[in-house]
Amino acid sequence: MSLKYTAADPRAQRRRLLDDPRSLRALAHPLRLELQAIVGRSGRITTADAARELGISHGLASHHLHQLAKYGVVEQVRGADNRERPWRLVATTVSYEGLEKRPGGAAAVIAFEQVAAERAMAGFLSWQERREHWGGGWRTHSGLGRSTVYLTEAELVRLVDAIEKLIYEYVDERPLDDLTTRPPHSVPVDFSLFVVPGEPVAAGQGG
Repeated sequence: MSLKYTAADPRAQRRRLLDDPRSLRALAHPLRLELQAIVGRSGRITTADAARELGISHGLASHHLHQLAKYGVVEQVRGADNRERPWRLVATTVSYEGLEKRPGGAAAVIAFEQVAAERAMAGFLSWQERREHWGGGWRTHSGLGRSTVYLTEAELVRLVDAIEKLIYEYVDERPLDDLTTRPPHSVPVDFSLFVVPGEPVAAGQGG
């Protein structure tokens, strides 16, 4: 496993590169992804509070949090008193770049991305049920956007890099678990970028 932290600034992003397929497979579970997200949004949260947030038993929440801790995703820290110790994220930004080149890495990436895509779709459907109660700016600039454009491999790389750069300008300024960097009236916004190359249509078809 590789664990990379940014500079000494305690408010900076804590970055982690997953280079072990077992670590990514440990994340490939819908409940663990939800727990990871709740720990990040809360900054710090106890097992009991996380269980209540998800509507699951304390024992189930504890099991999955300890599995996340086993693979270095979350950790327990000292609380305000001697009661249950809260959890926090070990890293605020996780990537698995290059993992596909390792033995078992490609299968781990597929397993994780399938679970992450299902979670993203569940979040999208939930938004469809809630969106009528939100302001016009939230409704207009959220939801599903879809375009098809013919690109070369190099163009696709440049386009995705440009999109990610725009998002990461905000990510870098606002570590997920640092409540002090959140602007007033801000809410967590999930971005899920699905990039799906299609097979080209055979030339000369279509009459």
